[in-house]
Amino acid sequence: MSPQPLSDAELQELQQQLDALAPPLEPLDVSMLDGYLVGVLLQPQPVPAAQWLRFVADSEGRAAPPGAALARVHALAQRRHAELDLAIGRRDWFDPWVYELDADATPSETVLPWVAGFALALGHFEALMACDEAALLEPLAVLYQHLAPEDLDDADALLAEIDTLEPPRDLAEAVEGLVNSTLRLADVSRPRRAAPVAKAGRPRGGGTRRRG
Repeated sequence: MSPQPLSDAELQELQQQLDALAPPLEPLDVSMLDGYLVGVLLQPQPVPAAQWLRFVADSEGRAAPPGAALARVHALAQRRHAELDLAIGRRDWFDPWVYELDADATPSETVLPWVAGFALALGHFEALMACDEAALLEPLAVLYQHLAPEDLDDADALLAEIDTLEPPRDLAEAVEGLVNSTLRLADVSRPRRAAPVAKAGRPRGGGTRRRG
């Protein structure tokens, strides 16, 4: 049975539950969480839930204080994890949790939280980066072009590749880059052994949402 995608109401509930977590915890927001889950799922070997869930409520993985309400957060995050796992495994299109900002926001500013979550996952789980460096370079550059150059320390080859890219013309193109790069990275870390890889289509309706 395919996992049930989160409804808009459940997505709003998830954000509210994350917002309610008290300091010193630094929980992810839903857009950052989505990119984080993709980074987790692109590891060559499955990451146990107990390992990746600890960074949902706190980006540094600090233990939640006694009594923190995490059961619902974990349940909703695991449903999204299962949904993304299926899409990535099939090389299907998925709609990233990317939210339109104000009218002056650039495409890169809008997708930045998602990419930051992806980068967080790769910081905590490093096996993907041990894969074929040459094959990873271009799709990683498409993602990391949205980060500030100073956030990419000791990544000369990646920065050079980013310099060859044209910035996305609009948000739909930026979102398409997130998904296509995800599926290309999956070809490296999670190769399919049977059916040929299907190309991802363009997003339906741009693949973005407005916070309600």
